[in-house]
Amino acid sequence: MLNPIEYPRHIKKAGFLLLDWLLLPICLTLAFSLRLGFTDPGGPFGLRTPLNTQEPMEAAAILAASACAVYFARVYRIRLHSFDLDSIARLASTSAILIAIASASSFFLETPFPRTSAVYFGLLFFAFSTGSRVALLACVNLFRISSARTTPVAIYGAGLAGIQLASSLKFSLEVRPVLFVDDNPALQGLIVSGLRVYAPSKLEDFAERGKIKEVLIGIPTLSRAKRKALVERMGARGCAVKVIPSYVDLISGRATVNDLRPVAPDQLLAREKVDLDVPETAKVYAGRNVMVTGAGGSIGSELCRQLMDCKPQKIVLFERSEFVLYTIEKELKVLLGSFGIEVVAKLGSVIDESAVKDAIESEKIEIILHAAAYKHVPLIEANEVEGARNNVIGTRILAQAAASAQIERFILISTDKAVRPTNIMGATKRLAEMVVADIQLRSKYTRFSIVRFGNVLGSSGSVVPLFQAQISAGGPVTVTHPDVTRYFMTIPEAARLVLLAGAYSEGNDLFLLDMGEPVKIIDLAHRMIELSGKSVQSEDNPDGDIAIEITGLRPGEKLYEELLIDHESLTDTPHEKIMRACIKGIVEEEVAAMLAAITTAVTTRDPEMIRATIKRHVEGYRDLGQHPAPPAPEPAPQGLSH
Repeated sequence: MLNPIEYPRHIKKAGFLLLDWLLLPICLTLAFSLRLGFTDPGGPFGLRTPLNTQEPMEAAAILAASACAVYFARVYRIRLHSFDLDSIARLASTSAILIAIASASSFFLETPFPRTSAVYFGLLFFAFSTGSRVALLACVNLFRISSARTTPVAIYGAGLAGIQLASSLKFSLEVRPVLFVDDNPALQGLIVSGLRVYAPSKLEDFAERGKIKEVLIGIPTLSRAKRKALVERMGARGCAVKVIPSYVDLISGRATVNDLRPVAPDQLLAREKVDLDVPETAKVYAGRNVMVTGAGGSIGSELCRQLMDCKPQKIVLFERSEFVLYTIEKELKVLLGSFGIEVVAKLGSVIDESAVKDAIESEKIEIILHAAAYKHVPLIEANEVEGARNNVIGTRILAQAAASAQIERFILISTDKAVRPTNIMGATKRLAEMVVADIQLRSKYTRFSIVRFGNVLGSSGSVVPLFQAQISAGGPVTVTHPDVTRYFMTIPEAARLVLLAGAYSEGNDLFLLDMGEPVKIIDLAHRMIELSGKSVQSEDNPDGDIAIEITGLRPGEKLYEELLIDHESLTDTPHEKIMRACIKGIVEEEVAAMLAAITTAVTTRDPEMIRATIKRHVEGYRDLGQHPAPPAPEPAPQGLSH
């Protein structure tokens, strides 16, 4: 049987309109009866009707005018689960209009219509229309509660966000709020939005008795320590913990309170979020024409969104994938339309020199953010030629075109895998850095800079979506090695700091983003399993829900990543999370020889020549081969020090 909540919206609206129209003759009849009495010997069954007192055409005129008033008042569009004081006020104003219609008909039609009957008519319609909706609301809620599909949940936090969450979930078919918990003793024991408020210490008891199956955090600002403790407490009892979006996401329209999501791993990283409200960023990009290559990727698309706050004159999206270019263009045109920022989509690849030059010249580009690259380590390890073509040759084409056009700034987005690389992807990104530094030596106008950082949480190639999919499928969660560690940063943090680093550029700069302390991937896997409300299967817990499987290091993968070989050259910038290192040791002849060799290898599709060229020109490169054995443990590098 279809739940009434699931009926199509047009059927619901038609049903409410029909209900209101049926109420009109009933209310008109009762209005006369209340004024003149309920019985009349001349009426049908001895009862009084409007026809006993008025001519049929006059009664019909009143009902027709009233029906039109109800239709144009749009009260049938009031959503049942949003029925509140505003809805009641709208019904009250409609009832007042009905009183005016009945009174006017009495005057202009000169009918024996008692004035008090007109008032009764409006009041009765208000009472019945409001009462019928309240009754339907109660019936639908009873139907929902009795449904076996709904999950009983507790809402942590009885403040404004928690109340809003409870209200939005009133008619959810998936979850059913049954109680609040709050740290404030003054709220404990009260009834808020129809739910009783308890102390957080009661949660374990409710979970064990099966009264709740999930806890929804209704306090977006809840501290990381409390959130972590809550996850551990409830996870041990098989009770999942989820969080609502922040107020920033809510007011910006990027999310609604219905967007409940598991507590993300980045919320439990051992550091606070980076301060992104830095005014210096906007000054450099304001009023400029900015081109973002790889604009449809995780970082590229976020750079475009972050640029919105900087108010450039134009954002040019340069992307080789038709679908992702269409997607990001459509999103940005909605976001940026009210800002007066022009969005231009350019379909093309950085390895196409004519397409690159045309985009720069035709759109009068002043700043380039180069995010286009092949980044998937195992894929590039097996496709060396295409990795070198895109990452090295593509960067050379783009950087040379930027220098020739004398644009203002060029920012290359690099990776920590470029430092002492053990894979082709990291090595090609290091060669790209060398290309940019070499072109800077001969460029008197354009400021070239490189921004190097580690893994980005939530990106298409991140381990987090993989773990989420594996947990949803029931496991196992695959980790390549128990000692693998990585630096992590969220996509918004990385994108904003890239923009800021570009603003600090003086030319020939290598910027390093402080990623905090490295995180063990196996610890991340444990935490994500616990966050999902499940337990890790192990020797100590053979009955656990999800197993962790060690699969061995992938081709080109190493245990630890670094951001810099020589930490002594680091200097501060105005932002505490960005360090500057001057690029040294670039010899034009060496870079020219490297580019010639890479170009020949790409043209002849010679992967061995690419590997040989990398060995000659990339400092610290180690070729682990297609089937690497786990290297001996090496000391994990510490976070960058100022």
